[in-house]
Amino acid sequence: MPPANDVHALAGVGLMTADPVGYRARVTPEKTAIIEIATGRRLSYAELDRHLERCAGWLSREVSSLDGARIAALGRNSIAQVVLAMACQRSGAIFVPLNWRLTGPELAALVGDCAPAVLFHDAEFAASAAASGAARREMLDLAAFADAEPLLGVAPSSAPAALLYTSGTTGAPKGVIITRQNAFFAALNFALVGEIGPASVVLADLPLFHTIGLVAVTRTTLTMGGTLVLSDRFLAARSLACFSDPAVGVSHYFCVPQMAAALRAEPGYVAGRLAHLHAIFLGGAPPPQALIEAFLGDGVALVNGYGMSEAGTVAHIPIDRAAIAAHPSAIGLPAPLLETRIVGLDGIDVADGEAGELWIRGPSVTPGYWQRPAETAAAFIDGWLRTGDLVRRAADGFLSVVDRLKDMYISGGENVYPAEVEAALLALTGIADAAVVGVPDARWGEVGVAVIVAPAGQRVTEAEIRAHCTARLARYKCPARLVFAESIPRTPAGKVQKHLLRQTLDLSEPRNIA
Repeated sequence: MPPANDVHALAGVGLMTADPVGYRARVTPEKTAIIEIATGRRLSYAELDRHLERCAGWLSREVSSLDGARIAALGRNSIAQVVLAMACQRSGAIFVPLNWRLTGPELAALVGDCAPAVLFHDAEFAASAAASGAARREMLDLAAFADAEPLLGVAPSSAPAALLYTSGTTGAPKGVIITRQNAFFAALNFALVGEIGPASVVLADLPLFHTIGLVAVTRTTLTMGGTLVLSDRFLAARSLACFSDPAVGVSHYFCVPQMAAALRAEPGYVAGRLAHLHAIFLGGAPPPQALIEAFLGDGVALVNGYGMSEAGTVAHIPIDRAAIAAHPSAIGLPAPLLETRIVGLDGIDVADGEAGELWIRGPSVTPGYWQRPAETAAAFIDGWLRTGDLVRRAADGFLSVVDRLKDMYISGGENVYPAEVEAALLALTGIADAAVVGVPDARWGEVGVAVIVAPAGQRVTEAEIRAHCTARLARYKCPARLVFAESIPRTPAGKVQKHLLRQTLDLSEPRNIA
């Protein structure tokens, strides 16, 4: 377990780390804090603050002991869920947003892990909530606690404020502990790299059960005194309409590459119509270079970055069109409130240009995983969190992800990074999506299997893929085998779930394209 970071040594007692919404309610009480697209409802910071006080009071009345109690939520983005999340922070409870895409048994596993005092759910997800086995109630509306006695004050900054379950790209999800201090500094990191302030209007399409939605978008916007526009789901046409509405005035947007591609594919997309946006931020998965260049051509800064549940924003490309164009495959510069190292397998920092594991340290970094002391201990070395991602640092300081350390495979004695191969495959027009995994091979030790998704109505041939790969990759990097699929399993953040890929597709005898 790493030593706890002391927020008081960094920010002092009584500053905005204590409660950002309470601070904004004092200095800009009439400023619009949240707009809910589904209902058209708007809350000022003063109104939001009053709802938080009463929701916290209601929770303290309904739950026997809130100190460290887990309060789970299963619902789409809404004002009610934002209020519940931040009221948990004030009352000392731990907010646990659950992925509504999960099945009943999958939810039951998470409920069994965190043992919530109550699970609030939307009516839409009543069956999944019942299958989870948790004590449950329908999601609160703001009137439910209007007459509750306000609860004033906040829990200690080092206390857990949320549990974010990891996306499960390798197996069972882990509960990442987010303290109030972690959330504040993660929000501040994204505010600095994303240039978000009181005048910013940020559209939240990504769900609140993910660190992007809950921390990078929601927490950052409210911390900095901007306006949060809440969408209950991503609909490309609706997002485009929102961008174009001067009455809303969206300035910032965060999505995954698949969502950005869907915006451009929407019939209502007009080149140049989004040029007024300060930036569209990308995370979760590497964006195709063609997508970045297409948006740049339309005057839109499509800004790539890298983050994780354990720390929030870790790196980001500056919001500068020249920097974006010059570093299409990079994740950017390290966030300003984080220390970074790039470490080789021998535990020694590598030189610029060499691949190594990214280690991070700072006040936004989680203290560990919920009830998993062994995995927490394995994740930290001398206070540094091992991210599990292999990166390279260029001479100008920009970082690029090579691959997940565990996804790398060795073919004929050579390291192969699936992410590099996937990027090459995605440059072929006839490939809509691709993922590469290593499998055992009697001759080479391991070889790559490429899972290919073709665009609707199109069919890329094996010969085309072979010629494309051999022109761009060393022979040992070229996939030895090919599997065509209708889709590739991804997390809500866009990351390929390679453990599911192996389970759902027969990768043992795919068609040979070598």
